[in-house]
Amino acid sequence: MTIKFQYKIAFVLALAGFQAATAQKKDENIGTEVVNVVKPYTPTISDAFKVKETPVVEDDDNAQKKEIEYNIFSFPVASTFTPAKGKAAGVKRAKKESLYNNYATLGAGNYGTINAELFVTENLNRNEYVGGMLRHLSSQGGIKDVVLDDKYYDTSLDLTYGNRQKAYSWNADLGYHNQVYNWYGLPLEYQTFTDEYIATIDPQQTYHTFYVGGKVAAEDSFFRDATVQYKRFWDAFNSAENRFFVKPSLDIDVLDEKIKVDFIADYVGGNFEENGLYSAIDYNYFNVGIQPSVLFQRDDLSVQLGAGLFYSMGKLMGENDNKFYVYPQVKASYKVVGDLMIAYAGAEGTLNQNSYADFVEQNHFMMPNLIVAPTDQQYDIYVGLKGKLASNVAYNIRGSYKNEDNRAFFANYNPALVPQPQPDVEVPDYANGNSFGLVYDKMQTVSFFGELKADFSKSVSFGLNGTFSSYSMENLQEAWNLPAIQIGADLDVDFTEKWYAGANVFFVGERKDFVAVNNPDFVDPLATEAVVTLDSYFDANAHVGYKYNERLTGFLKLNNIASQNYQRWVNYPVQGFQFLVGASYKFNF
Repeated sequence: MTIKFQYKIAFVLALAGFQAATAQKKDENIGTEVVNVVKPYTPTISDAFKVKETPVVEDDDNAQKKEIEYNIFSFPVASTFTPAKGKAAGVKRAKKESLYNNYATLGAGNYGTINAELFVTENLNRNEYVGGMLRHLSSQGGIKDVVLDDKYYDTSLDLTYGNRQKAYSWNADLGYHNQVYNWYGLPLEYQTFTDEYIATIDPQQTYHTFYVGGKVAAEDSFFRDATVQYKRFWDAFNSAENRFFVKPSLDIDVLDEKIKVDFIADYVGGNFEENGLYSAIDYNYFNVGIQPSVLFQRDDLSVQLGAGLFYSMGKLMGENDNKFYVYPQVKASYKVVGDLMIAYAGAEGTLNQNSYADFVEQNHFMMPNLIVAPTDQQYDIYVGLKGKLASNVAYNIRGSYKNEDNRAFFANYNPALVPQPQPDVEVPDYANGNSFGLVYDKMQTVSFFGELKADFSKSVSFGLNGTFSSYSMENLQEAWNLPAIQIGADLDVDFTEKWYAGANVFFVGERKDFVAVNNPDFVDPLATEAVVTLDSYFDANAHVGYKYNERLTGFLKLNNIASQNYQRWVNYPVQGFQFLVGASYKFNF
């Protein structure tokens, strides 16, 4: 046994030596490694670790659990209480408001004013619908101290057909607009006219507009929507203009970013016939543009980086006017304090297509001999803050600097377009200082805008806004007919379920215009032209209504309550105090 045990020990030692030798042989080259000692190890008392021992409890009595028994001692209690049978509390349902697809409105007031509207829409089936809108507003005139006819008529008819599908929707529109206005603003203060001459003036002008267009939009597609329209505009002096545009838009998602691309193709062309003192004018401009942008959104920051590229092919009175334009289109916003304060900024530019129809929409007393050309809005740089002062009070303040080239201005007298009367030459009825031409110049505008909106309750809402502007011109003396101050406020109140009322007021600061003069009593007897200042004006309007039932509502509207005989345009005073009383009726077929 002793020998065998010794053999076993020798065998184990030999095996261990063989393994050690083999391991040493395999790892002859163990490589190198650089060890950087930053600080020598200094042991502290915190490095010591004491093993915690759990003492063994040898007292068996302490480990035994004592059983606890729970008993309920009950005894009968006499009671005469009988619970009543439960009944659910009744909830009074609010009367469901009826919805109507159609309405008709009719009102009449002083100055022979008539206001009528008819809106009709009908669903042909689940996906298709048709609609129509007929509107009319007219007045028989009667403005104080006006010697020419000042009545007007404004009537329009709009029709639409739409189709809504799950993946897309589209609609087609068709309309006609007829307007009759009079050049009643004779410059009696600046020029002299005999009664016989005034009697020969026919101040009436008629405008016609016909349009056809449509829009298509898609869901869950890179193609977002597209708008197309053709418009024909003409007047009683054989002036005519054609306008056609198509504007498709794409939305493309790339990774986590959204790329947006807007395309624009906009054509306008027209002509003004020769009329007495004025030569014929023809113009046409075809603007093609692409506006790509990419939207980055990170937490509270949103940035849209883009640019506008336009090429304009134009011809004015036989001369070519082709140009290429590049514009910045950058916008950014940051939520400083959630929805309570949002800072935003941007730099945007574009090529604005002007048209005879658009100018008439802004000023109904245009002369039918105009130089029409696009406006190059080179950039509009702005910064602002918007948000909420409270849950029901919103605000917006903004400051901006805008630079525009070839900016159009309305001017009562333009020596380049309105020559002095010549002997034996017929003077058009609008060439007596009672119409407006266009002048163009480069302008820089510094403006500040502020707005406050409050919903004090479901029944009371209030709004206040103001714009303060400063203009710098390159060639013109003034920014004709542009005010430096514009302020507006509105209030709407629902007194009861049946009675409601509202009011709005606005203030427009002074404007300046350029007029022709041949009145020897006006300042300088030798003056032939002068700069005049139009007074600022304040206009207050109010309305009140009574809902007789869910279908019939009566209303009363009051305009120019202060009855100020102010001039919106030089020589064109407005109607004084006006009232309009009428009713509106809702219905379904």
